[in-house]
Amino acid sequence: MGYIEGILQPGEEIKHVSRLTWTLYLPGFGLLIGVFVALIVLGPERINLFVIAIVVVVTGLGMVSVFHAWFRRWTTEIAVTNRRVIYKRGFVRRHTIEMNMDKIESVDVDQSMTGRLFNYGTITVHGTGTGIEPLYRIDSPIKFRNNVTAQ
Repeated sequence: MGYIEGILQPGEEIKHVSRLTWTLYLPGFGLLIGVFVALIVLGPERINLFVIAIVVVVTGLGMVSVFHAWFRRWTTEIAVTNRRVIYKRGFVRRHTIEMNMDKIESVDVDQSMTGRLFNYGTITVHGTGTGIEPLYRIDSPIKFRNNVTAQ
């Protein structure tokens, strides 16, 4: 059971669940693909101890980057219920934000050109007197906003 399912109040229903975008994986996969292409271009005759050391370091960095992206995505939960918006990130050190639906004034969506292309963006929920901090790189931000404003 995830964090959000564990904190639901009696009669509260989840209307929409979102997550961080899959594009978080791109830097790590880019490094791994770059190493693979470099090895093919160099060919077996040019590979020496120095090249192997660089390949090991860059492959390690790529794998760490992919793992970090997976871990961030796995430990971040975002949901819209019939009563509130819930955002949770972190594993050991947890950070949560919740805002009741009756306190929400507006929902802003910012998308760059690549955000529009890959369907991710930054969401800011404005409430009476204050707002939720911007939620960066959220998958399907328009769908998220529509679910908030429909409540």
